[in-house]
Amino acid sequence: MAKDIKALRKRIKSFDSTLHLTGAMGLVASSKMRKATDAMLEGRKYLNVINSIIKDLSKCAECKRSVFFKDASEHEIDERTKLIVIAGDRGLCGGYNANVFRLVRDMEGSPEIIPIGKRAFDRYTNDELDDFDPDTMRDYDSSEHYPFDKAMKLAGTLVSEFKEGKISKVGIVYNKYVSILTQEPQIKWILPLEKPSENEHDDTVYEPDPMTLFDDVLPQYVAGVIYSLVKESFACEVAARRMAMDSASKNANEMIEDLTLEYNRVRQGKITQEITEIVAGAGS
Repeated sequence: MAKDIKALRKRIKSFDSTLHLTGAMGLVASSKMRKATDAMLEGRKYLNVINSIIKDLSKCAECKRSVFFKDASEHEIDERTKLIVIAGDRGLCGGYNANVFRLVRDMEGSPEIIPIGKRAFDRYTNDELDDFDPDTMRDYDSSEHYPFDKAMKLAGTLVSEFKEGKISKVGIVYNKYVSILTQEPQIKWILPLEKPSENEHDDTVYEPDPMTLFDDVLPQYVAGVIYSLVKESFACEVAARRMAMDSASKNANEMIEDLTLEYNRVRQGKITQEITEIVAGAGS
């Protein structure tokens, strides 16, 4: 019985340590929540503006003939397809990372993966075991601290390679923020652009000409999509971690209550047994 009491005390202490950890991580996630959602909303505003500019330019007759309006089926995924996969830098956020990886796994074809976030980098980057030094910090693009200049650099490369025919399709796999309770893994295709209807025309006079503007704005549009969805994914990560830590804290509290009740019951039984033995000894 003494062994049972010691084991129960050890388990209670273990769950209490877990409770402190989950509580601290929940508070950190809560403190980041406001800033992350503000960045996500600002990214959406920028994306709406740049998207409307691209939409207006695409109605011009000159722009309709651009190579960036090639028809591409959603199911045509091959070696020339590039997927930007956005995941978190850390775990302990429920199914946030797993849902993204599952969506990529279930896709047909063999696209080239461009990871953003440490978890995506670890999953889709292969290292030569003989050359890999575990003490060396590998360079990856953080989803939490992803700067716009990196998005512009990546967008410039993607636009240039698409124009040269090296890649046929570009998509982004990310988590869409629905609410603090719900994040949905989705894929957004950004290249080629959606071809406008032949009946859609724009008589706006542009200076300089529409094609020059289109070529200048397109990399900014692609960068805006990448940057906006990274910020949205990070807001999803923070929300998912907060809910996961709240759930873990609740479960830890319930386990502590159950174990404490069992501990008191065993301890009371031991005390009762000792009193019985003393009384029996005194009577003899």
